[in-house]
This record gives sequence, C-alpha cells and structure tokens, in this order.
Amino acid sequence: MSRRVEPIDSLDFFVTPPWATRALCEMLGAAGLITPGLGTVWEPAAGMGHMAAPLAEYFGEVWASDVHDYGVGLPTADFLIPGTGPRCPRRPDWVITNPPFRLGQAFVERAGQVAVEGCAMLVRTAFLEGVSRFQDLYRVRPPAFVWQFTERVPMHRGKLTATGSTATAYCWLVWVAGAEGTGFGWIPPCRKRLERASDYA
Repeated sequence: MSRRVEPIDSLDFFVTPPWATRALCEMLGAAGLITPGLGTVWEPAAGMGHMAAPLAEYFGEVWASDVHDYGVGLPTADFLIPGTGPRCPRRPDWVITNPPFRLGQAFVERAGQVAVEGCAMLVRTAFLEGVSRFQDLYRVRPPAFVWQFTERVPMHRGKLTATGSTATAYCWLVWVAGAEGTGFGWIPPCRKRLERASDYA
C-alpha cells in the first residue's frame, strides 16, 4: 500500500500540505535548532511555493527555487548542479525541502555542502530502507533526527487539497552540523492545530 512508483523522468511533484512544514518548524524550535523570525532557509524544490510560505512564518528570510517553472514566479534553478540558474544570494542557515524520491540522497548530499546549520528532508518513511542507501548515506552521514508523523500526510500530484487520503507514511529527516548519532521521535497529531483555511485559498 505504501509503494508509489514514478517514471524515471518524472518531476515527482507531490504538493506538501503547509501544516506538515509548520510541524517541522515547531519541532526544530522545540529542539532549540531555530529561533522564530531569525535565520535563512533555502527551499530548492519549491514547486508552487506551498512549503516556502509556511517557512516564512518561522524564518527571517526564505529563498525558494525549483528546477521546473510552475508559473508562480519562482526562480528556476537545478539545485543539484551548481551554477545553473539563480542561486541563494548567500549560504543559507538551512535547506528544507520535499525532494523527488529518486533524488533524495543527492539532495541530502548537496544540502550538506550548502547549508551552514542543517537540512531537513520530507521523505516517505520507506526512504529509511535500502542497503545501498544505508551504505552510501546513513552509515556515512546519519541524520541527527528522524521525526515520524503519527498522522498521515496526504499529498497529491500537482495540487494541494484539503481533502483526500493516502496510504503512504512520511517523516522528516534532519541533519545538523556537528551532530553525532540519530535521535528518533514522533510528531504528535497536529494537523487540526496547524492547518489554516487560507492554506487552500
């Protein structure tokens, strides 16, 4: 039920509900990793800006871009290829995004080169599996935190909707500069509290 297969050339554009981004920011704040209203963040797979908007509620400055032009005025740049398109004007404190599943590891590695303080990736929980991913990523550079959603986070291809369901489980993986070891935690039920009617306007 949790398997979602995308063509190799797919943009894998599944819109992140804003409440799921707010949940991450609250977890980061509770862990003392961010101070509301301060810091810079780059969202490099921004799509139509549904993650960038709630990030702006917690960070002092948000830079958003995407490899594809979705017609909302965001800069077009390939995050994985330095020098292509507009760049974040300076090294951001954080890189936070929902990367294409098949490029998730590459996004983590690139974010580690770019961000000063850390990065967070919203991934299917199945991303934690895989021998090659363990050998090439987790064993070499384990995340500081794995924060598993207790609620399902419904994502739909190319659109944001307040309705719908999903059989896919998601978690946030967080890397913090200088951190050692991996802490696991659950994101308590929070959709009702963090969701805004204006998110779907």
